[in-house]
Amino acid sequence: MYYPVSALLIEFLILSVVDTQDSYGYEISQTVKIVADIKESTLYPILKKLEKNGYLTTYSQEFQGRKRKYYSITDSGRQQLLYLHEEWISYRDTIDGIIEGRIRN
Repeated sequence: MYYPVSALLIEFLILSVVDTQDSYGYEISQTVKIVADIKESTLYPILKKLEKNGYLTTYSQEFQGRKRKYYSITDSGRQQLLYLHEEWISYRDTIDGIIEGRIRN
């Protein structure tokens, strides 16, 4: 079962994947698909946006006779990743608090 995933959460997931090692689009999509039912047609515009915002850079490398485009995180991307991680922890803790009955309005 998948819960709906926002574009911002997908950005967070992408930056997290690329932070551990440079990755290509299909590899990124397969990892994100573990938790989000997204299509490549959704993923690539987000990758483009992350690149435009300076969070990712790209380079091409040959793999089995074909060029493959790899994504690499920048220093700005790492700062954004840290920010999104802090936001995620706060969001997750609030949801857990509501579910566990610790938080009520």
